[in-house]
Amino acid sequence: MGTPDVEHGPFDEVHVAMAHAEWARVLSLLDQLGDEAGSAIALELRAQAAYGNGDLEGAVLAWENLHDLLVRDGEPIGAARAAAMAAMYLLIDSGMMAPVRGWIRRAERLLDGQGETPPAALVAAVRTYERLMSGDLVGAEEHVLRAIELGTRLEVPPAVVIGRTALARIRILRGDVGEGLAQLEDLALLLASGEVDPLTTGMMMCELVCAAQGLALHDRAREWTNLMDTWRQGVAFGGIHGRCRVHRAELLRLSGPCSAAEEEALGACDDLRPWMRREFGWPLAELGNIRLRKGDLAGAQEAFLAAHHHAWSPHPGLALLRLAQGNVDEALSEIADAIENPIDMPSKERHPIGQLRLAPLLDAQAEIAFVASDLPTVEAAASSLRSIADRFPSRALDASAALAEARASLLRGDTKSAITACTTAIVTWADIGAPYEMAIARLVLAEVYERAGNPDRARIELLAAAVSFRSYGATRMADLADERVSGRVGDRPPQSTALGHVGTFRCEGDLRHVAFGSIDGAVRDLKGFRYIERLLADPDREFHVLDLVAVEQGTLPTRSAAVGPVEMEGIAGAGIPLLDATAKAAYRRRLAEVDDDIDDAARMNDPVRRALAESERGFLLAELASAVGLGGRLRSVGSDSERARMAVARAIRYSLDQLRRQHPALSAHLHRAVHTGTYCRYVADPLNPVTWSL
Repeated sequence: MGTPDVEHGPFDEVHVAMAHAEWARVLSLLDQLGDEAGSAIALELRAQAAYGNGDLEGAVLAWENLHDLLVRDGEPIGAARAAAMAAMYLLIDSGMMAPVRGWIRRAERLLDGQGETPPAALVAAVRTYERLMSGDLVGAEEHVLRAIELGTRLEVPPAVVIGRTALARIRILRGDVGEGLAQLEDLALLLASGEVDPLTTGMMMCELVCAAQGLALHDRAREWTNLMDTWRQGVAFGGIHGRCRVHRAELLRLSGPCSAAEEEALGACDDLRPWMRREFGWPLAELGNIRLRKGDLAGAQEAFLAAHHHAWSPHPGLALLRLAQGNVDEALSEIADAIENPIDMPSKERHPIGQLRLAPLLDAQAEIAFVASDLPTVEAAASSLRSIADRFPSRALDASAALAEARASLLRGDTKSAITACTTAIVTWADIGAPYEMAIARLVLAEVYERAGNPDRARIELLAAAVSFRSYGATRMADLADERVSGRVGDRPPQSTALGHVGTFRCEGDLRHVAFGSIDGAVRDLKGFRYIERLLADPDREFHVLDLVAVEQGTLPTRSAAVGPVEMEGIAGAGIPLLDATAKAAYRRRLAEVDDDIDDAARMNDPVRRALAESERGFLLAELASAVGLGGRLRSVGSDSERARMAVARAIRYSLDQLRRQHPALSAHLHRAVHTGTYCRYVADPLNPVTWSL
């Protein structure tokens, strides 16, 4: 996967730019090479630079063009390597296995009769992960040892590292957790050494973290995420930065503070937008999970629906959101359906099969069924969780199983067993450093004490839960715990506006009707006013600056509302520009590859592969139909949020300065109440609130 070795000639300046990761400059220099721009070396450099610059399809197209060139020139081994690399890039980021299989078949045909060559090791490595991500452990095992053996003997380090990582994950999925983790520990040391190329290193570091997260081994996940975070500075390229940010968001969701977790998730969405396609649902679902805990139910729904639009399962988060919204029956039905009918989307970011994939769903099912007083369902979920925790040793899985068992015991009236199980969960979550989970367990323990006739102990647990929730940033849950202490559950009085003002801040064409106090008039509408209007529509709610930019651009509604999947493309970090001509051509190529895979699966009588390929075909057709997709804006990693923060603050400040000339009282009020930064909000005055007409 390294850069081709050219010592002199027209590519000297290109190599200097490559060494400094100046991807846009590399592409510009390649465009200026004349006839050399279509050479084999130029195409390979273009593939790497395009990927570094955020253009996945440009990278894949360069590998495809290199394959075609080498086939015409009668170089089957080089053409096979180019085909394997096209498959590799698609495997990493597209989440669509049919095109991957198509390019691997091309490579295998080219290598037929060529003996054992380095591209054969890459082919075996890609085959391994294609089978692993598709849930076929037997098929993955058929290829993984060949990838390692050939890669070692023919000196193809990426094939060795990819194969060893896949083998460790296979062993974990088979239940040999200790051996699998030991192999991953060895790989972590190798990857940190700098001996492996950056693309392979970044992707496999991400795999290590995913494996630890799937086992709920949060300490190990944190250790490997920190390793990945340290390594990536100045080395990583492509989508690796964004993947690392998702992992950081996942860990912050566990430890808090919640606001930091949300900022990482939003940043990850922004960073990953140019690379991921179907897997873009991963950071979106994580954003929804964080917003749900934070108490931003509307924001959580936006993120979950956007994740669903990308064919990524929004559960268990969406089911838990329905529970928080008071729709218990709907929540119970949705989580049961998610367990019985999982979305089969190949991904490196989650376990492809088995019990570990079900553990978060079962944990949520136990919580929802407990609220519904559905004892059989709680018992079944608790039993399954205990089985998973016994097979895959993990303190977090053990705590989840213990809390589910406590809920089942409480519904049976066995308060003694419930107290023991709750205490186990609380102590374990405290030791792990998970304040939100610990507080949830305390809420259950408080209910146990209430039913056991011990209100004093219940009050102590509720107060402790409220403190944990508030320090974590889960204000809504903290308020609910406080209400239970005071006996006002579900009886919060609506905020009175009798002593407050009535204001108008309504856009009417090119003007804005403003009224506040005794002054009523019109001012010229400005961009900053449109940002402010969104904040006024939801007092005290924090909005990331990219949310506000989406509102101003018209891709997110001004008012809070439950909106559909297409509208969800405008949420912060989630929107992808409309398909350009290059992107449409790329999607049509993918459709042709998927159709070929469907035909091949039919010939091989493989209904599972055919069903997966048809699902991918439906996704591509939906993307084309809705003009959502590829060819997103090129950007520097992590730069959009900072640029948006400065632009939003500047626009709001300018608009309020202009407003001061005609309406000083309103300008002064908004200067005090509108807070800008990475997160912006309008802070309502509880003693003198304003009811806004927008």
